[in-house]
Amino acid sequence: MRLNKKPLRLQTKLIILIVTLLIGIIVLICGVFFYLEMKELKANTGKRALQIAKTISYMPEVQEAMGSKNPSTTLQPLTLKIQQEIDAQFVVIGNNQGLRYTHPDFDKIGKQMVGGDNIRALEDGKAYISEATGSLGLSIRGKAPIVSEDGMVIGVVSVGFLMENLKSRMEEKLAEISLIALLTINIGVVGGYLLARNIRKDILDLEPHEIASLYRERNAILESVKEGIIAVDSNGNITMVNPSALDILDLREKELLHKQITDIVPDTDIMEVARTGHAQENKEIYLSDKDIIVNRIPIKEKETVVGVVSSFRDKTDMKKLLHTLAEVKKYSEELRAQTHEFTNKLYVISGMLELGKFQEALDWIQKEYRINQAQNDIIFEKIKDEKLQAILLGKLAVASERKKLLQLDEESSVQVLPSNIKFSSLVAIIGNLLDNALDAVEEKEDGMVSFSAIDYGNDLILEISDNGPGFPVGTIDLIFRKGYTTKQADQPRGFGLAIVKKEVEQLEGTVEVQRTPVNTTVFTVYLPKNYL
Repeated sequence: MRLNKKPLRLQTKLIILIVTLLIGIIVLICGVFFYLEMKELKANTGKRALQIAKTISYMPEVQEAMGSKNPSTTLQPLTLKIQQEIDAQFVVIGNNQGLRYTHPDFDKIGKQMVGGDNIRALEDGKAYISEATGSLGLSIRGKAPIVSEDGMVIGVVSVGFLMENLKSRMEEKLAEISLIALLTINIGVVGGYLLARNIRKDILDLEPHEIASLYRERNAILESVKEGIIAVDSNGNITMVNPSALDILDLREKELLHKQITDIVPDTDIMEVARTGHAQENKEIYLSDKDIIVNRIPIKEKETVVGVVSSFRDKTDMKKLLHTLAEVKKYSEELRAQTHEFTNKLYVISGMLELGKFQEALDWIQKEYRINQAQNDIIFEKIKDEKLQAILLGKLAVASERKKLLQLDEESSVQVLPSNIKFSSLVAIIGNLLDNALDAVEEKEDGMVSFSAIDYGNDLILEISDNGPGFPVGTIDLIFRKGYTTKQADQPRGFGLAIVKKEVEQLEGTVEVQRTPVNTTVFTVYLPKNYL
């Protein structure tokens, strides 16, 4: 089983990062320094060796000794003394054939000079710097020709400094730099620790992985919450907004961060909470043509208000939910009424049988059967959607109990409806229209309500008609307004058709109403089946 590794702490990460960075920089600087210093040291050492070699080649003692029978007798003590004074590894003088007259090792006197770098001095008479491997090892050499009074090259002076000694000197400097680098790293560790402590204090002592986890959870919560949420700082700049807030306030602009809340929502008084520091709970306001319930909580840091979080929800949605629950409850009562109605019919049949009126009972049963069978044929054979079936069964029971005829159009034909046409929307639309139609024919003896539903093409078309008195002249444009009613009642009315219009518009449909020449009021609803 694979175990999850525990994330490194911020303090550890910073120290590792700083130390790694310092080590990298120090190594790079030391490398560059070593290269440049070595290059400069070699150049200076070569110049020094060359200058000394030239000086020796011009010395009168050397000129005279080169013409004597045994030059080594004079030159060897002289070169050893010079070598010691200039701290060189060797000062060698040779003749024009390259044979040594002097050398730090007495055994090598009289032997050929090694390195192969004497040609330019002996043949061309030039002084120069060379780097070659001689009898003592790799060295930087200064070469100068010894020229007689008549201009002939009679010998060569070679002054050398071993590369090994130069590297030793560089390593000593590098050791000093390393001590400084170690001190710098220690300072970096301490600085990283203090920096981490300061950063953790600013981020409420949280680790980076904890902050990342909180950020992901925050985004998920904001996306899933159906309430609108907006946060602002103490200056009224928006710092956070969730998608539900955009939907509730009908805001199309997505990039709202750092904008003034009063520019986006001019009527808000959210800044009052920022000024006073007092929360507002369950406050009802009218915003963006909607009834909104809002809660506003100040964000405090050490008793100072640094921002405000406002959560709000559309009261209309709550009303819609309550209305849907009321409709469902009403359908439950209507089905209960249907059971009661059939119970009464059973009592009638039982009474006829007890009185011996068998033919009357049979005729009455057949009549009821034909009526119910005709309705059931339409509901269960021509209307395939179970949601619509349930609504119509409930309304048929209500019409039967109210002794009114609810006639289903035999031409109705509906397949299973798409998921975008929700049950709650159908309940609100069909339920309110049929209730209004049954109310319209309440006082009429031959009152009749008709219902038709077809879904040919891209629309579901619902048609509800009644032969009631209709609407007063000039009011047909007012009937969908909230609160408008033609009925007299103690309880508030005038919401049914307003709810119908809102539900239809949310489904991107249309609703039409007309009064026909035969004194029938007809409501026609068009609902697109492909609405997403």
